[in-house]
Amino acid sequence: MSDIFQMTDSHILRISHWEKLQPNLCVGFTTRNGGVSHPPYDTLNMGLHVSDQKDHVLMNRQQIGKQLGFPLENWVQGQQVHQTNIHHITYSDRGRGAFSYMTSISQTDGLITKEKGILCTAVFADCVPIFFFDPKTSYIGIAHAGWKGTVKRIAEQMIIKLKTLGANIADIKVVIGPCISQDNYEVDQRVINHIPDEDRENVAIMTKENKYLLDLKQLNLNILLQSGVLRTNIDITNYCTYRHSDLFYSHRRDHGRTGRMIGFIGYKM
Repeated sequence: MSDIFQMTDSHILRISHWEKLQPNLCVGFTTRNGGVSHPPYDTLNMGLHVSDQKDHVLMNRQQIGKQLGFPLENWVQGQQVHQTNIHHITYSDRGRGAFSYMTSISQTDGLITKEKGILCTAVFADCVPIFFFDPKTSYIGIAHAGWKGTVKRIAEQMIIKLKTLGANIADIKVVIGPCISQDNYEVDQRVINHIPDEDRENVAIMTKENKYLLDLKQLNLNILLQSGVLRTNIDITNYCTYRHSDLFYSHRRDHGRTGRMIGFIGYKM
């Protein structure tokens, strides 16, 4: 069965199904390939907050921006602090976090907009990218969900925000993107204690005392279903950032010294 993410070239995966529904929509996820960064950030590092050379990161970003049709001046990024704050993006936000991490939208892990010409972006290297699209109201969004953001239910908070903006729950489409898979994500009891008992059965496998394999994709799916999103409106990728080392950076696999991919979503002018 084909994946919801389609590889259009060596450095970009696209949610082509959504782009066909709305031709102005641009949505997807970068790989680690095709950039100018040197090891251990080789080669398409998108993260300004890691110890890569800033000019290399900006060259990588400008390359992707040119390919997508969004100049870097129109990118927006949150600070990503593993919380559940969501920012409704307007034209005044353009450029925040695009050229410098210090200008990112403070304390923010979720972005929502319907404005054209703005590319909402978030950086990843094992955490879960969650993409949102409502064809009726035209609202789109992206959330960054590590285990902390997941158990704090940022996916649910994104749905609540979309509903306050006029979205009908039956119309909201969601894609859970490339992240670390359950087979490669061992956590301790401290993490598991944050997961409600009713969710643990199908998201955590005990491997030894106080150690579990945690399925972040399934946990976010549970939360989305509990929030009222229709199962037929949710797609989940098979890509794993840890396992597919030829395509992705992985914070855990690479012991913290690694680059970042970006998830992106926006409407072209």
